[in-house]
Amino acid sequence: MSTATQSSPWRHQVERALSSNIAPIVAALIIVSVALSFMSDVFLTSSNLTNIVTQSAVVGIAAVGATFVIITSGIDLSVGATMALAGFLGAQLAHHSDSGWLGLLAVMGVAVLVGAFNGFSVAWLGLAPFIVTLAVMGMARGLTLQFSQGESVYDLPSTLNWLGSADLAGLKVSAIVTVLLFLVGHLLLSRTTFGHRVYAVGGNADAARLAGINVKGVIFSTYVIAAVCAGVAAIVLVGRLDSATPNAATGTELQVIAAVVIGGTSLFGGKGSMIGTLVGVLLIGVINNGLTLLNVSSFWVQFVQGALIFLAVLLDSFNTGRLKRAATS
Repeated sequence: MSTATQSSPWRHQVERALSSNIAPIVAALIIVSVALSFMSDVFLTSSNLTNIVTQSAVVGIAAVGATFVIITSGIDLSVGATMALAGFLGAQLAHHSDSGWLGLLAVMGVAVLVGAFNGFSVAWLGLAPFIVTLAVMGMARGLTLQFSQGESVYDLPSTLNWLGSADLAGLKVSAIVTVLLFLVGHLLLSRTTFGHRVYAVGGNADAARLAGINVKGVIFSTYVIAAVCAGVAAIVLVGRLDSATPNAATGTELQVIAAVVIGGTSLFGGKGSMIGTLVGVLLIGVINNGLTLLNVSSFWVQFVQGALIFLAVLLDSFNTGRLKRAATS
């Protein structure tokens, strides 16, 4: 066998990686990281890199669930409000009962109820995901403020705080959980029948229905998955802050959607990956951390996040249009 023949599979893999949607994002992450390492002596220290991963855990966990929703061409604007409502009610129950386990169950229960409401409204009532989740965002925020009366909950049981504050073998438990959820999400999307159905529904719901796929059931399931991830993210956030505040996770939905879209998941549906979302989460985490180290105003951080979403959607729109023109030519 010739050397050229032996090397061709490797060359094919390299070319495939370079032509994928993830390659530009990985390149951007590397370029930004290198630039920040020159601009700040602190950036590449082990403590700061650990801080980036820890700070990105909440957005990362929520982004795992959001990836499922967006691949079906849906959207979930209620993720931050769901985290605030579920986290506050769970923390309040844990505080009054002195039982962290009851608090954990309450957080997950409230989150799943919100996700089921979203999924039912979109899948069976046929309402637009944007409008439904925008309305739920407002309702959840209002309920959180009503239940809290603007006051935070402190003195929480250690069981409720453990996921967001504990260390395990020198690593933050929240970071370990984030990696595990990304791994589970990746396997679920790429190696299971359900994952293939998620892509099919996002690519062409009518064709998926004709192929015998329960489109409504798939859509409903993705919103429940997103809510479960939001619940886990709420537990991590409460544990990290050792408190539950009524305004917690405000604006988190913007970062979550940004991470997913920047990672190559198409808002038009049918395309995306957990690996891309992970890179998107890290890119946002690195940018937020770098701007903070450089003492840049937090207002500019929000501007950069919005600009990244705009660029990602713009590139996705151009790519979708190019593929359609190529298919019709």
